[in-house]
Amino acid sequence: MAFVVTENCIKCKYTDCVEVCPVDCFHEGPNFLVIDPEECIDCTLCEPECPANAIYSEDELPEDQEHFIELNAELSQNWPVITEQKDPLPEADEWDGKENKTELLEK
Repeated sequence: MAFVVTENCIKCKYTDCVEVCPVDCFHEGPNFLVIDPEECIDCTLCEPECPANAIYSEDELPEDQEHFIELNAELSQNWPVITEQKDPLPEADEWDGKENKTELLEK
């Protein structure tokens, strides 16, 4: 089992979560973060650090977000690892909580 970054991270990309990860399983794309499920050790440290509440355990993933399991696995193979906190995207506060952002994901 692993943790999964979901839709609310899109266009926000808060990186508070990456510094607490003991195994460096976060990967960074243009406007989204993902977790490599092969690297994640299910330590639970990242989930409470996400100000957008965009990280879930696979077991607690909302049904409408289940497709993010595959997306995290796929994109983590292509994107570079991120280990240090950066500033969120400039309009992160504006996008936090908006629905139907999946089509805005930049790969």
